[in-house]
Amino acid sequence: MDLVGAARAGLARVADPAKAEDMRRYMKSALPFRGVAKPERSRLAKALFAEHPLPDKDTWVATVLELWRGAEFREERYLALDLTGAYPRWQNTDLMPLYDELVVTGAWWDFVDEIAARRVGPLLRADHDTLAPLMRVWSRDTDRWRRRTSVICQLGSKAATDTDLLADCVEANVADPDFFLRKGIGWALREFAKTEPGWVRAFVEDHPTLSKLSRREALKHLG
Repeated sequence: MDLVGAARAGLARVADPAKAEDMRRYMKSALPFRGVAKPERSRLAKALFAEHPLPDKDTWVATVLELWRGAEFREERYLALDLTGAYPRWQNTDLMPLYDELVVTGAWWDFVDEIAARRVGPLLRADHDTLAPLMRVWSRDTDRWRRRTSVICQLGSKAATDTDLLADCVEANVADPDFFLRKGIGWALREFAKTEPGWVRAFVEDHPTLSKLSRREALKHLG
């Protein structure tokens, strides 16, 4: 695939090895880094996607998976995520198996949060009847990253937030001691508090078993 080869060559060209180890250590990543910061990666992605347009949806998905599965450096997976957003006309719920693979195999917040908020969330708003039941299933899954996705997927929904779904996904994870789930619960509630502070305050008051972390994050801007 021309784009995959060009992406790997481009990352090597703009790499800064002096930054790579600090980036890997910060992200606690098993994959090494090239040392390409986000601004440089974004410029590279814009150029690559313009120079190597993809002809159809199947090629696009295959290219994303080739970049993702064959990644030797973490930035290759970041470019794969960038590519998932490059063709909005192909976004629909039949992409959920793709996003599920990226969530489960990515298994860390930098990948999962991007997929949850910027890919799954818009699909949920566009086809609520299909994805709301799936998010309820994910909220009780054994995989913590599916569960985090279910909790935070409505981050950008504002007034369109399905409060029943938000409550169900949070309640399914209230008792879990996992840091990323507790932090995700607090983040989801804090973000929705910008739209419906009264709902969030009442929800927190009605759920005394919320962890201190979730409660503190949820009420952070509510006094």
